[in-house]
Amino acid sequence: MIVEEIMKTKIITLTQDQSILVAANLMLQHKVRHLPIITEDNQLIGIVSDRDIRDATPSILTNLEEQKDILKQPIKSIMTTKLITGHPLDFVEEIGAIFYEHHISCLPIVKDKKLVGIITETDLLHTLIELTGAHQPASQIEVKAPNRAGVLNEITTVFRDHKVNILSVLIYPDKKDDSFKIVVIRAQTINPIHLIEEIKKAGYQVLWPNLPGIER
Repeated sequence: MIVEEIMKTKIITLTQDQSILVAANLMLQHKVRHLPIITEDNQLIGIVSDRDIRDATPSILTNLEEQKDILKQPIKSIMTTKLITGHPLDFVEEIGAIFYEHHISCLPIVKDKKLVGIITETDLLHTLIELTGAHQPASQIEVKAPNRAGVLNEITTVFRDHKVNILSVLIYPDKKDDSFKIVVIRAQTINPIHLIEEIKKAGYQVLWPNLPGIER
């Protein structure tokens, strides 16, 4: 899956000379936490977050005239200009890595220096749920398997033979033993017992579900 499939293209933006007060009101009105700052020809030059707004907002101890002066300041006075951006053709997992590495919660998407979209951490979470099938009724089976070629085919053959549809497959390293992987399969069945039994017969350890009467 690529970024242009999940990015928002209806973006609330500001120009750098608009005021901090305008930015704050836009965030409240549209219930957003980030506002890209663009030029007249839609080139991205900065971004401002709700935290930036909070830090710039006067405290209740500030006198009224000072409050007005601060809120009238242009947004360019507080916007972030060292930008991290993505491209519409980036893979979603690459974008996820950028969020993870840089501890960000929003990523502007740029093409030919022009702002074309935006992705938030909420967008990524929704995408993860869709990719894993977590929003669909299913049974989850976790299998400990040797880290070698052909293992996934052997395990999924059990599902094929029982005519059970697989919604998603995730694979991650076994933290205790790097010679093994954990294979997580979400299958379209409410009774996975027969699948678990067949996977065990094939020589694999089923970590989940841990059903009574069935040895791991």
